Parts: sequence; C-alpha cells; structure tokens
Amino acid sequence: MQEMVIYGVSFDMVGKQPIVLLKTVENNKFLPIWIGHPEAAAILMKLQGASTPRPMTHDLLSDVLGELDVECTRVAVTELRENTFYASISLRVNGRELEIDSRPSDALALAVRAGAPIYAADEVIAESAIEFEHEVEDTEEVVEKFKDFLDHVTPEDFAGE
Repeated sequence: MQEMVIYGVSFDMVGKQPIVLLKTVENNKFLPIWIGHPEAAAILMKLQGASTPRPMTHDLLSDVLGELDVECTRVAVTELRENTFYASISLRVNGRELEIDSRPSDALALAVRAGAPIYAADEVIAESAIEFEHEVEDTEEVVEKFKDFLDHVTPEDFAGE
C-alpha cells in the first residue's frame, strides 16, 4: 500500500464524468478514478471548506461515527476489477478494527471529513497510475497535462489486459 493525497477533481472531456485524481505521497504517480457527480461535489465542498445548511450524506456518516466514538483510521483503494475500483474504510471502535467495503468515492468523501489517511494498493497503482518523469512543481502544468490526458482517455484504457 502507498499513501496517497487527493490532488484534485476534474471532468473527463468525453463523457463529462467527474474524476478524482490521487497522487502518491512518495513520487509523481497519479491515479485517476471516475466517480459520480454527487460524490465529486461532496469531496470538492469539503476540500474547499464549503458547507451546506443541512448535513449531506457523507457529513451525516461522519457525524454518526463521531457520536458513536468510532474513528475512521484510513481508507484504501484496494483493487481494480473489470474497470471498477474497490475500496475499504478502516474503523476503530472499542479497541476493535473493522474494515468496511466501499466505493472509492464514498471512502474519499469520508476521509476528507475524518482527516483519515488515504492509501492505494501497489497493484492498483502499477495497473492504473500515470507517472510524470520529472519532478512536479508547477500545479498548473500538471493540471494542463492531466486535462490533455483526459481529452483522450476512456475507462477502457484501464482494463488490465
């Protein structure tokens, strides 16, 4: 497993589908994951410090976990199977560790609310990550390269064949 950070959320130009872009902490590998519009909004709102007058689903889940004294210790993108990413949410309750199956988008939306670290399995990174050879310093340059990538990529490009 490698630790990741949410680098940004964008849209693929072909299908107008949101994509969350995870970046490895250790190097310049980027993992794009196609997600739904509501989850993209939930992730972006929290990253931008915005709030809603009433709790949204991920806020509600985070609040419930907090009230029950359950800690979200980490989330992980665990595998890519038939063009679908899978994830898990790790929780600590009463000294017990629980692992809950999740869609990556929901896991990430919860992670940004809980301040939980994000990981991705080495196999997922090896299969689907995009690597920039040089050191990434200029965010705008990375965003432009990513947008160019999005203009030409389809989910089928990530089929591990």
